[in-house]
Amino acid sequence: MTVRIIGPEVEARLTWGGLMAALEAGHRRPRAEIRDMVLYRGGDTLLNRAAWIDGLGQLVKVATVFPGNGAQGLPSVNGAVTLYDDRTGVLTALVDFHLVTKWKTAGDSLLSARRLARKDSRRILLVGAGTVARSMVSAYGSAFPQAEFTVWSRNRSTAQAMGLPVAEDLEAAVRQADIICTATMAKEPLIKGAWLQPGQHLDLIGAYTPAMREVDDDAMVRARLFVDSRATTIGHIGELIEPIRSGALSESDVIADFYDDPAGYVRRSDDEITIAKNGGGAHLDLMTADYIARMAASAL
Repeated sequence: MTVRIIGPEVEARLTWGGLMAALEAGHRRPRAEIRDMVLYRGGDTLLNRAAWIDGLGQLVKVATVFPGNGAQGLPSVNGAVTLYDDRTGVLTALVDFHLVTKWKTAGDSLLSARRLARKDSRRILLVGAGTVARSMVSAYGSAFPQAEFTVWSRNRSTAQAMGLPVAEDLEAAVRQADIICTATMAKEPLIKGAWLQPGQHLDLIGAYTPAMREVDDDAMVRARLFVDSRATTIGHIGELIEPIRSGALSESDVIADFYDDPAGYVRRSDDEITIAKNGGGAHLDLMTADYIARMAASAL
């Protein structure tokens, strides 16, 4: 079997609508088997993620996270993605790591926002001004065509470089937003529950380790809480570990993940506050990489 090398040139064939269909179809298959291995050296991380979805295939994704790379003009996140045939286990494709990560990460939160954010949402606040925030402009724009974006970042010059209106006061910006998207490396909560307003939706992307958080306990308690996968969030990410440990939340407060009946992963009223925690498990990488590989094959 020929091993395909799939690079960023295929991106012109990808659509957010196509990815949404792929993610929804992937979650109708048998629940993925997932394993993670994480190694640390100070602030640097090596993350090895594997997923197997019966009938779809297997994936191994290796990621390195070196926060200091920006000072050298290098991406802080790098890695490799390999796809394997479901029936034979033969390596079928090497897919561009950054392409998979971009579409998986943004697509994960887009799927949540499409289900949970008010349909008339227009004012979108991006907290953080890195690569993920830039991807979310395109992703959200596909579902909310009237979207008006504002960005806040601790580094004002980075925020200005996005070419969007820059918020000076985070609290004021949060209070005014319809959708709030956090994509930071914060280890202490940036968003306070006291700032949240009826009808808001929050997509929490940045926290991915037990030591990371972007919102406080009050925010988690005030909102109806959803996750992409219980298996990759509860017990794994500080956003959930800490409020459960403190007694502010229990595991049963997580209403649904993407494997549950979609009818339960919905907004009930225009006034409620919703939070979706993006855990970004390897099963989502597999669904996304498979979609990318199929789009690449269609161009042959």
